[in-house]
Amino acid sequence: MTEEIPDQTRAAWDGLPAELLDRLMQLRRLILDVASTDPAIGAIEEVLKWGQPAFLTSTTGSGTTVRIHRHRKSAGQYAFYVHCQTDLVERYRQLYSDQLAFEGNRAVVFDVKDALPVDAVRHCLAMALTYHLQNGS
Repeated sequence: MTEEIPDQTRAAWDGLPAELLDRLMQLRRLILDVASTDPAIGAIEEVLKWGQPAFLTSTTGSGTTVRIHRHRKSAGQYAFYVHCQTDLVERYRQLYSDQLAFEGNRAVVFDVKDALPVDAVRHCLAMALTYHLQNGS
């Protein structure tokens, strides 16, 4: 990893296969890019939650936490996770069931062998990072 990333994120990903690490870094960059292009989201705080890199909208409170990590069921998969008590994954399904794979009510799962569907994922991440604004909470 040559990018400037927090030590805790680096430690959480230590030992992951290079291909998986590249995909997680791509997803991480996308989260930070989405946040930087929307002033309503504000600065992102990157911490660990459940041993996974988590991205919080602590400054504005605009969204729900987004976590990213290797998928627990397969070494060749990775995912981004949102809070299970939101309706986000159901909304993602309605919009992108032809492009994305889901697990339950909290995860969007990707295979390292497939290209990341950037536009769909960008929109889903924006929805998560502005969730509280969209829902008036």
